[in-house]
Amino acid sequence: MAKAPQTLSAPALVVKHKGLLTFALMLATVMQVLDTTIANVALPHMAASLNAAQNEITWILTSYIVASAIATPLTGWFSDRIGQKQLFIVSVIGFTAASLLCGIATSLGEMVLFRIVQGICGAFIAPLAQTIMLNINPRERMGQAMAVYGAGIMIGPIIGPTLGGWLTESFNWRWVFLVNLPVGILAVFMLFTQMPKIDIKIRPFDFFGFGMLAVAVGALQLMLDRGAEVGWFEAMETWVYLGLIIAGLWVFVVHCMTAEHPFVDLKMFKDLNFVMGLLFIFLIGITLFSGLALLPPLLQNLMGYPVIYTGVVMAPRGVATMLSMVVVGRLVGKFDSRILVLFGTGLMAYSLYMMTGFTLGMDSTLIVWSGAIQGFGMGFVFVPLTTLAFATIENKYRTDATSIFSLVRNMGQGVGISLVTAVLASMIQVNHAELGARLTATSGAVMNLVPSLLTGAPQIVAQINGLVSQQAAMLSYLDDFQLMMWVSLATVPVILLLRGNKARPASNAPKKSAEELALERAHAMAE
Repeated sequence: MAKAPQTLSAPALVVKHKGLLTFALMLATVMQVLDTTIANVALPHMAASLNAAQNEITWILTSYIVASAIATPLTGWFSDRIGQKQLFIVSVIGFTAASLLCGIATSLGEMVLFRIVQGICGAFIAPLAQTIMLNINPRERMGQAMAVYGAGIMIGPIIGPTLGGWLTESFNWRWVFLVNLPVGILAVFMLFTQMPKIDIKIRPFDFFGFGMLAVAVGALQLMLDRGAEVGWFEAMETWVYLGLIIAGLWVFVVHCMTAEHPFVDLKMFKDLNFVMGLLFIFLIGITLFSGLALLPPLLQNLMGYPVIYTGVVMAPRGVATMLSMVVVGRLVGKFDSRILVLFGTGLMAYSLYMMTGFTLGMDSTLIVWSGAIQGFGMGFVFVPLTTLAFATIENKYRTDATSIFSLVRNMGQGVGISLVTAVLASMIQVNHAELGARLTATSGAVMNLVPSLLTGAPQIVAQINGLVSQQAAMLSYLDDFQLMMWVSLATVPVILLLRGNKARPASNAPKKSAEELALERAHAMAE
């Protein structure tokens, strides 16, 4: 007896070729996310070419991050005001054009300006892609849709440093930006032909609310980026940033609670799953991307790996992430998503525990396996979490909610990188002092292994000090890995506060005629 076809709920947006549109959305998303890390390894080459000091060249990264963070919350308003299709296409065109300008920039000032434009345009791409992916898929297939979206979000930062290093060494640092041109052009063409127009909504713009949020977000990004350089709270600059963060957020929340047309409708935060999803993605964002920031300098500076081999050793992490995205996309509708998130969090915590066993004399086996396990766990965390966070949110809040979700994820990433960098710098000093204190005249290790140190010869002292510094740095990396392991485990209570995936009537979905529903079911069966 033939099995009756599964009846799917109607998606919020019906399109002709969902596969082609999905490909176009992910093409643009990967291009944008890739640019958050691809330029990192090329900074020394840029500094020499643009005649910039080492402390000045970091503004190439800071300008992009700050501009993107400030512009991300604008996604919902611009999407309503000029339409999702128009905003998406304009954003991709602007991002591609800014990439070209970055590739031909001749001074640091030009580069910073073009990176600001690139950050503003790129800020809209990921939230819009996520919104459209949620809208063109029925609720029963949101897990699969988020698996595809998650692959783009997670793979970009992983392969960014490797691709950037290869382009810089094989060609020129300018190709780090010029590589976006063919991708952007293809994405624009496909979006123009495949993406349907969506009705424009007249929505007043809350200048004051946006201004307060922009002040808070911009100050937070500047504090995270500049903190280590100025000595954190030893500098007045950091306290100024902290004051702006607190004041901006306080005024923003009070204003949104009392304004007739607030910049962000706080009613969306009544959804417990969405709020818990934001808290979880912030905490897990600290660990997801911090490892990516720590591993390249560890492998290259301490273990002596070339840039290309570093990318090869880290590649299994990306392969495992893509594999887990495929697996978890099929499991989301069959198992409680909280169980999947717990499983993924456990894998990530275990991989970080494995990384606390790194040594300077080991081969790459443990690096590969710990990275693969961590990458596999990432898929089990991101996909079901995103599905849970947006499972019960009303359709009218979806665009604003995805922009807030992207903003909070980026905030977690920024906090994580700043945290592990600060811990690394602090623990290097502590570990160096502890190791150095053991090298005394009565130490058995000194007397048996390096008795020449007792002569006080400058060359011998410098050599031993270099070895002590190397070991102190390695121990500090292990301290960071242990810290991230505990942060990962600290997210378990948040997972338990999430509500499991339950069927929910599609009350906000537009009513379809019998003919339209029959066509959609036939299309689902064909897929």
